[in-house]
Amino acid sequence: MRKSSYREKRRRARQIPCHCCGRTTAFSWQCRCGFTICQDCMNESVWGLSCNGITWVCPDCGQSNGFGNQ
Repeated sequence: MRKSSYREKRRRARQIPCHCCGRTTAFSWQCRCGFTICQDCMNESVWGLSCNGITWVCPDCGQSNGFGNQ
């Protein structure tokens, strides 16, 4: 039996399914409350989640999260 490396374990733990479409992607936006949204769903719904293009508001808890572009 082969042991999993640290990097493989981290990659597996980080892949959480999107709350909107249910797909598991390599990258997703995550809120501190646990809400996860993939990049495709974020592109479709950024008009409702962000008013300034710098932050987005979690639809579950209402916290403001940054896009990381500032």
